[in-house]
Amino acid sequence: MKIKFLIVTFVFTTISFAQTKVGTINTEYILSKMPEFEEVQKKLETYGKTLDTGLKEKFDEYQAKVKDYSEKESTYTEALKKLKQKDIRKLEEDIQKLRTNSSKLLQVRQDELLRPLYNEIGKEVEKIVKAEGFTQILNENNSLIYIDPEFDITLKVMKALGIPTEEQTTKN
Repeated sequence: MKIKFLIVTFVFTTISFAQTKVGTINTEYILSKMPEFEEVQKKLETYGKTLDTGLKEKFDEYQAKVKDYSEKESTYTEALKKLKQKDIRKLEEDIQKLRTNSSKLLQVRQDELLRPLYNEIGKEVEKIVKAEGFTQILNENNSLIYIDPEFDITLKVMKALGIPTEEQTTKN
């Protein structure tokens, strides 16, 4: 009897493992080999240089004001010193904001330019997944790229927690 139980357990375990097929992909490698990627890199480099030019102009203005202040400080009245110091601090803040914004703008631009390439990769992944019967695809950095919706339990968990889902709200 124990042997029959073990055999049945083994068969069911084997069947359940056979129902899932997991693959991996290195999207960054694929991306780097796409012909369009070189053009994206050039556009990003050009955009980055444009942003750097604006930052350099602001920094040059800052350095000129600091130099001017240092050279003429002894001739300034207390009120004029405070005004010049306030101008310099404002420029420092502007430079910091410009650095932060430039970084964010560059990231946004990169996302805009790479999105079509990732979409292209995604379409091919979908084709291969369907043709070869994969249920899950993991990127080499262990992020999930694709999962068969049949295995997604998100809505079940939300329902168990009493959280309304899109399905429920469209039915009401």
